[in-house]
Amino acid sequence: MSTPFSKIIAGDLPGHFVWKDPEVVAFLSIAPLRPGHTLVVPRAEVDRWTDIEPALLTRCMEVAQAIGQGVRAAWDAPRAGLVIAGFEVPHMHIHVAPAWDLSDFDFTAVEVEEDQSVLDAAAERLRTALQGLDFPHAVAPRT
Repeated sequence: MSTPFSKIIAGDLPGHFVWKDPEVVAFLSIAPLRPGHTLVVPRAEVDRWTDIEPALLTRCMEVAQAIGQGVRAAWDAPRAGLVIAGFEVPHMHIHVAPAWDLSDFDFTAVEVEEDQSVLDAAAERLRTALQGLDFPHAVAPRT
């Protein structure tokens, strides 16, 4: 059975993509911890990060690092946080978000962002930062 993330990757559900490569994509979370909260997701459907092929996990972490550099630059954050929780969707994903302190990782406080223009603006801000950092697989900002 296809996961919600596979449906986003296939274009069957909407997604605010900031990164696409042959193995991994990244798109904004619809329930952000902070503006810029991004999910790094392998195209392959793997439920648990402990079950993923090591080379693909390495690729996911490389993309997460690039996204982390992008969110730090875009939001002038002192840190980019990274969490692998695995409870929300049965498809391995890495949460990357700008962070100022540990309270920025309170998953119990998140709410779905209903205003798509907020997500559009955050995606555009992150795309611009990633392009400025010269990452070739970053999705180009809209012109």
